Amino acid sequence: MKTGKIGRILAVCIGASLLAGCGSEKQNIYRQAEENLEQGSYQEALTGYETSVSSGYKAAESLRGAGIAKLRLGDYQGAVECFTQALSQDRVKKFIRQDLLAYRATALLKAGLTDDAMADCQTLASDYSMNADLYFLTGCVALAMDAYDEADSNFQQAYGEKPDYDMALQIYEAYRSRGMEADGTRYLEAILKTEPGNAEDYCERGRIYYYMQDYENARNELTKASEKGSVEALSLLGMVCLARNDTAAARSMYQDYLNAEESRKAEGYNGLALCDIADGDYPGALANIASGLEAADTDEMQELLFNEIVAYEKQLDFHTAFSKVQEYLKMYPDDQEAKKELEFLQSRIAQESVEEPVQEESQDTVPAEEQTSWEG
Repeated sequence: MKTGKIGRILAVCIGASLLAGCGSEKQNIYRQAEENLEQGSYQEALTGYETSVSSGYKAAESLRGAGIAKLRLGDYQGAVECFTQALSQDRVKKFIRQDLLAYRATALLKAGLTDDAMADCQTLASDYSMNADLYFLTGCVALAMDAYDEADSNFQQAYGEKPDYDMALQIYEAYRSRGMEADGTRYLEAILKTEPGNAEDYCERGRIYYYMQDYENARNELTKASEKGSVEALSLLGMVCLARNDTAAARSMYQDYLNAEESRKAEGYNGLALCDIADGDYPGALANIASGLEAADTDEMQELLFNEIVAYEKQLDFHTAFSKVQEYLKMYPDDQEAKKELEFLQSRIAQESVEEPVQEESQDTVPAEEQTSWEG
C-alpha cells in the first residue's frame, strides 16, 4: 500500500513538473518572438507567435504579434486576419483593443481597403481618446480616400498634439507620397521656426533642409549636429554630398559613419553603394550591398535590395535584375517604383529575345552568291 501511495505521489509530482516545464517552454517561445520582433527579425518572430497561437499561449497578444510581423513582411491581408482574430478573443483589455484597431486600420490602408480602414479609425475616435498618432493615421486614410479637407484637419490635430520634427516629417512624407509636397512643406517650414536644443534637433533640421533641397543649409545644420556628437549626421551629410554630385566627399562621409557607428552599419554600406553606382563601379556597389545585407535588420534591407536591382540593371545584367526584383516584390508588394522597374526589365528582356535570333540568322545564313553549285 505504501508503494502504491508513493507511486501516486511521484506521478502527481512528475506531472506537475512536466506542466511547469511546458509552461516555461511556451513562455520562452513567446518571449523570443517578442525579441525577434523588436530586432526586426520578422519571419522568425512570426514563426514564434504562430507557435504560441497554436499552443493557446496569450492568444490575443500572440495574434497581435503575428499580425505586426505579417504587416512588416508585406502580407497585409494576413495581418488583417490576425488582428481580427485577436479582437474576437475573450476579455481583450481595452488598451490592447485600441492597439489592435490601430494596427488593423494600418494593414487595411496598406491593402487598399480604405473604407474599412476609415471604419476602424471612426471606432477609435468614438471609443477612445485620440492622440497624435491616431490623428495622423486617420489623416493618412483620409488622404488615400482623396478626402483632402478631412486629411488636413487630422494632420493639423496630429501636429498640434505633437509639434516636433518627427511628426512634421511624417506628415510631409504622407503628402509627398501622394504627389502633394507643397501641402507637406508647410509643416517642415513650421518646425524650422523652433529653436534647436541638441545634436538630434540639428540632425533633424538638416534632414528637413535636405528634403527641401536646400543643401547648403542642410550641410550647415548637419555639420553642427556632427560637432555635437551625432553619428547619424555623418550619413546624412553623405546624402547631401551625393545630391550635389560630389561622390568623393559623400564616400568620405559614409566611411566616417562606418568608422564611428557600432551597430547600424548597413546604412553606411548602402551609402557607399550609392557612390559606386554614381561612379559607374557596379561590381563595387554589389560588394558594398552584400556587406550591408550581412549587417542589416529587416527594416534596413529594403533599400539595399532595391539598390542591388539597380546595380545589376546598370551593368546590363537584366536577367539577374529581373529575378531580384521579383523576389523583392514578394517582400515589398506595394513598392510602386519596383513595379515600374519590373515592367522596364520585362521589356528589355523581351527586346533581347527578339534581337538574338536575328543576330544568329545573320551569322548562319550563307548569301546566295556564295553557295556552291551542289547546293542548288
